[in-house]
Amino acid sequence: MSATKQNAQLLTAKSLAEILSTSVRSIWRYRSSGRLPATVCVAGAIRWRRTDIEQWISWGCPDQKTFQAMQGGERP
Repeated sequence: MSATKQNAQLLTAKSLAEILSTSVRSIWRYRSSGRLPATVCVAGAIRWRRTDIEQWISWGCPDQKTFQAMQGGERP
């Protein structure tokens, strides 16, 4: 997968805030409180997998632990 396509699959806090119609500050608060799916760290930058966010929304936005359990466990 090319770097550009891979980057399109990872969301920044700003792009996630746009999807969820909330502020970037709220995204960081939700992350700190465990209300969002797990993040991915890429070269020190925090990102969310687009597929996780889409699935998380379709499942009713459960907290992180519930979401991971619904997925069948933690990702490597």
